[in-house]
Amino acid sequence: MKKISLVLTLVLLVAAAFANKTSVKIAVPDKVQKGQPTTITIQVTHNGNSKMHHTNWVTLTINGKEVNKWEYSGSHLPANEDFTVTYQITPTEDMEIKAQGNCNLHGSTGPDTKSVKVE
Repeated sequence: MKKISLVLTLVLLVAAAFANKTSVKIAVPDKVQKGQPTTITIQVTHNGNSKMHHTNWVTLTINGKEVNKWEYSGSHLPANEDFTVTYQITPTEDMEIKAQGNCNLHGSTGPDTKSVKVE
């Protein structure tokens, strides 16, 4: 019984070490025109898209304020393992953009950030 428990523990530790966390990448120009509509695209990458293993949320924060949160569940999955979400904004000032996604089992690789100059 101890051997089975030890083997199971080792398998779980190895699986956790290689677990796929949700990661994000922000795509937006470095400079935009004040008052011109701008699209922020968040590319989400994750290995798994099933009821039991999926990206369960993606957040977008601009200048310290959460402006959008996309939420998913086992009954409302993202379109694919890798997907994009977009957000349209008409900027009036420079923007510090932060996006982050999360896997329901393994968590996140951390946020991606991007600074945008508004001219």
